[in-house]
Amino acid sequence: PEEDDLMEKLLHHGGDLDHKGRVDVSGDMTSHDEERLYQLISNHVHYTGSVRGREILDNWAAFRPKFRKIMPVEYRRAL
Repeated sequence: PEEDDLMEKLLHHGGDLDHKGRVDVSGDMTSHDEERLYQLISNHVHYTGSVRGREILDNWAAFRPKFRKIMPVEYRRAL
Protein backbone atom coordinates (compact mmCIF):
# COMPACT_ATOMS: atom_id res chain seq x y z
CA PRO A 1 0.00 0.00 0.00
CA GLU A 2 0.92 3.64 -0.38
CA GLU A 3 1.50 4.03 3.36
CA ASP A 4 4.02 1.16 3.37
CA ASP A 5 5.91 2.76 0.48
CA LEU A 6 6.03 6.08 2.34
CA MET A 7 7.29 4.42 5.52
CA GLU A 8 9.99 2.60 3.55
CA LYS A 9 11.20 5.94 2.18
CA LEU A 10 11.13 7.61 5.60
CA LEU A 11 12.92 4.74 7.34
CA HIS A 12 15.27 3.97 4.46
CA HIS A 13 18.36 2.17 5.71
CA GLY A 14 19.45 0.85 2.34
CA GLY A 15 22.93 1.19 0.95
CA ASP A 16 22.13 2.38 -2.55
CA LEU A 17 23.45 5.97 -2.38
CA ASP A 18 26.86 4.92 -3.67
CA HIS A 19 25.26 3.73 -6.91
CA LYS A 20 23.77 7.10 -7.86
CA GLY A 21 27.07 8.63 -9.06
CA ARG A 22 26.69 12.09 -7.55
CA VAL A 23 28.12 11.37 -4.12
CA ASP A 24 31.08 9.53 -2.64
CA VAL A 25 30.10 7.13 0.14
CA SER A 26 32.72 6.11 2.66
CA GLY A 27 32.66 4.05 5.84
CA ASP A 28 36.04 5.50 6.80
CA MET A 29 35.46 8.43 9.12
CA THR A 30 38.19 10.33 10.90
CA SER A 31 38.03 10.60 14.67
CA HIS A 32 36.87 14.19 14.14
CA ASP A 33 34.03 12.97 11.88
CA GLU A 34 32.99 10.42 14.48
CA GLU A 35 33.05 12.96 17.34
CA ARG A 36 31.02 15.40 15.23
CA LEU A 37 28.46 12.73 14.37
CA TYR A 38 28.09 11.71 18.02
CA GLN A 39 27.63 15.36 19.03
CA LEU A 40 25.04 15.97 16.31
CA ILE A 41 23.02 12.96 17.48
CA SER A 42 23.43 14.06 21.12
CA ASN A 43 22.09 17.51 20.24
CA HIS A 44 19.19 15.94 18.36
CA VAL A 45 18.30 13.81 21.40
CA HIS A 46 18.59 16.81 23.71
CA TYR A 47 16.31 19.04 21.65
CA THR A 48 13.79 16.46 20.43
CA GLY A 49 13.76 13.68 23.02
CA SER A 50 14.34 11.20 20.19
CA VAL A 51 14.04 7.62 21.42
CA ARG A 52 15.87 6.31 18.35
CA GLY A 53 18.70 8.80 18.87
CA ARG A 54 19.03 7.75 22.51
CA GLU A 55 19.15 4.09 21.41
CA ILE A 56 21.96 4.90 18.97
CA LEU A 57 23.98 6.76 21.61
CA ASP A 58 23.44 4.05 24.23
CA ASN A 59 24.64 1.40 21.77
CA TRP A 60 27.24 3.51 19.96
CA ALA A 61 29.71 0.66 19.37
CA ALA A 62 27.05 -1.36 17.54
CA PHE A 63 25.57 1.54 15.56
CA ARG A 64 28.76 3.42 14.62
CA PRO A 65 29.76 1.03 11.80
CA LYS A 66 26.34 1.53 10.18
CA PHE A 67 26.99 5.21 9.48
CA ARG A 68 28.56 6.39 6.23
CA LYS A 69 30.21 9.65 5.29
CA ILE A 70 28.48 11.14 2.26
CA MET A 71 30.16 13.83 0.19
CA PRO A 72 29.04 15.28 -3.14
CA VAL A 73 31.55 14.40 -5.87
CA GLU A 74 31.80 18.02 -7.03
CA TYR A 75 32.49 19.25 -3.49
CA ARG A 76 35.28 16.70 -3.03
CA ARG A 77 36.83 17.84 -6.32
CA ALA A 78 36.72 21.46 -5.14
CA LEU A 79 38.69 20.55 -2.02
